[in-house]
Amino acid sequence: MTMRIGHGFDLHRFSDDPSRLLVLGGVTIAGHRGLVGHSDADAICHALCDALLSAAQLGDLGTHFPDTDPKWSGVASTLLLQEVVALVHGEGWSIANGAITVLAETPKMKPHSTEMQERLSAIVGAPISISATTMERLGPIGEGLCLAAEAVALLEKDLA
Repeated sequence: MTMRIGHGFDLHRFSDDPSRLLVLGGVTIAGHRGLVGHSDADAICHALCDALLSAAQLGDLGTHFPDTDPKWSGVASTLLLQEVVALVHGEGWSIANGAITVLAETPKMKPHSTEMQERLSAIVGAPISISATTMERLGPIGEGLCLAAEAVALLEKDLA
């Protein structure tokens, strides 16, 4: 059996548009400013997509879903994740698991992490864990200007 690990990272700033929804891990979080981006700007999904693509050596999110393509404007990032999973499976890889760390002062992830994990695990077909940390009010994340997510993913391929 061959295994590969991939890493992904994404960062988005918070929008000044009060009508912009905040979507993280495929879950809409009420009462918080949304993130700026070409799609729904779901940094958790984006980081996971990049980790999966990295492990399968398939480039990155921008290669497959460029922000210059109007087709992807406003799209739900869970759809991008479904596309990435199909690409990874198309190369003969199985997804073993993924782990995501969210770096944010706000919103707090704990009230939403179980729903996010369930939603992402269902899309990926493997366990996905989500943890979070703050930046102790340091830098742009700590000042509440943006949030970031890091992800790792493990792929397996049976060569027999």
